[in-house]
Amino acid sequence: MKKLLVISGKGGTGKTTVAAALIGFSQAKAAADCDVDAPNLHLVLSPGAPAEKRDFFGAEKAGVDTQKCTGCGLCAAHCRFGAISVCGGRAFVREHACEGCGVCSLVCPSGAVSLRADTAGTLFLHRGERIFSSAELTMGRGNSGKLVTEVKTALFRTAKGVPLAVLDGSPGIGCPVIASISGADLVLMVAEPSVSGMSDLQRLVKTASALQARMAVCVNKYDVSPETTREICSFCESCGIPLVGKIPYDKAAAEAVNAGRSLFEEKGPAHDALCGIYEKISVLLEIQ
Repeated sequence: MKKLLVISGKGGTGKTTVAAALIGFSQAKAAADCDVDAPNLHLVLSPGAPAEKRDFFGAEKAGVDTQKCTGCGLCAAHCRFGAISVCGGRAFVREHACEGCGVCSLVCPSGAVSLRADTAGTLFLHRGERIFSSAELTMGRGNSGKLVTEVKTALFRTAKGVPLAVLDGSPGIGCPVIASISGADLVLMVAEPSVSGMSDLQRLVKTASALQARMAVCVNKYDVSPETTREICSFCESCGIPLVGKIPYDKAAAEAVNAGRSLFEEKGPAHDALCGIYEKISVLLEIQ
């Protein structure tokens, strides 16, 4: 199985739009949304088959047995994160602040406080015309990198024998991006022609290079700033990174995205550019 990952240095560059179109052009039978903080690839793909759901457990967090709690306040006094407070003679845990260090359970004289498994997210697996894996991180949790790994593991385990898997990664350069890049055969970076877009691309290339990833770049809405697009092209050439295409600004593309349609289905300049990008990616990945 060849694994194509689509990422960007920031949100809003068109990363998911590009990923959805490439899934269409390639007719990929395996896909994943690794943006667990804000997954939205399913809005375009419409997986169809009901999702198989399972909980993802992260770090343990403190919980209070109110029947045993005497309201002595020792747990609150020793919590360095300020995650516990006493109200009405009982201790309460603010789970978003709890780091699961366990000090509260050690100092509680009545054994009312203990560490418990915390549901840090939900995994979804669709077995329709294609295998589609995704997840949603519970608000305030910090296990995004591990959850991304679980999304990928579920996809690869279920879609054995599939020739190509297309993964829509997270924006930025944080833990979920690093987890997404691991094991990818090609990392396609979607850049936008702006000052911040250029800076974000440079940071992303530096991160992927440290992980020894094979890279390619495409520029979305390149004609919005031809000068910055030329700078991106020069940067890619100096780094030896293939520039596989430039996508023009296309009003039809915005209408398609708002309607939940893939640009694979929407004829126009952006569709044609993405078709050319897929052809070049096919050569790089040596797929038919």
